[in-house]
Amino acid sequence: MTEPLLVDRTDSVVTLTLNRPTAMNALDVALKEALRDALAGLESDRSCRAVVLAGAGGSFSAGQDLREHVQTLESAGVDPLATVQAHYNPIAARLASLPKPVVAAVRGMAAGAGASLTLLADFRVGGPKTRFLMAFAGVGLAADTGASWTLPRLVGHAKAVELLMLAEPVSAEEAHRLGLLTRLVDDDEQVLPAAQELAARLAAGPTVAYGAIKRQLSVADAGTLADALAAEAQAQSICGATADHRAATTAFVNKQKPVFEGR
Repeated sequence: MTEPLLVDRTDSVVTLTLNRPTAMNALDVALKEALRDALAGLESDRSCRAVVLAGAGGSFSAGQDLREHVQTLESAGVDPLATVQAHYNPIAARLASLPKPVVAAVRGMAAGAGASLTLLADFRVGGPKTRFLMAFAGVGLAADTGASWTLPRLVGHAKAVELLMLAEPVSAEEAHRLGLLTRLVDDDEQVLPAAQELAARLAAGPTVAYGAIKRQLSVADAGTLADALAAEAQAQSICGATADHRAATTAFVNKQKPVFEGR
């Protein structure tokens, strides 16, 4: 049986690949559960210092597996959208709060919940054939997997309304202009290598500080200046006690390049 999620480790970088290429990596229960559980394991895995999220074949993910969803809709006594609470919400929460950088390699189409997954990453790398489609309204649904939170923060409220309600595809160039893509490479074959190269660079950095920066921004997005200042004070207290901070400060004073160990 083919594994729905491939997990590959190269040094301190873990690549999670959605592995249903014949279905454009549509998210069925097996894949959602595998992704949810893998992210939970990586949260406390100190040997992992950066994560790459990718899709097998020519697409990132078409979103929810609608063939499976139709069967659920036709099953008596089954909540057809229970997957939101059971799968999508935990996945979104894990991705957003993972205390290490996440890079999405967005090759080809990223639609619906597939697009939402990429928006939860800290960095998104795409190529000429990359497309985003907030497809939810096209099947009579509202946004999920955190898109109502991430999308307006990336593109602004008005553009988020447009993308979600009109459900029109966004080209790679437009996605880069809007901030849906962090980097746009010239060749689709280079999307994953470029994402892994960026992840390797991040994996060699101050992992504790990166996690603290993510928490700071999350607090600041939803809070007041006072909330942000309190989060900053807490973060600096944590980061200031790390071996990385002490070693990097000493290296700077001695005009040396710092070496971070992620602790």
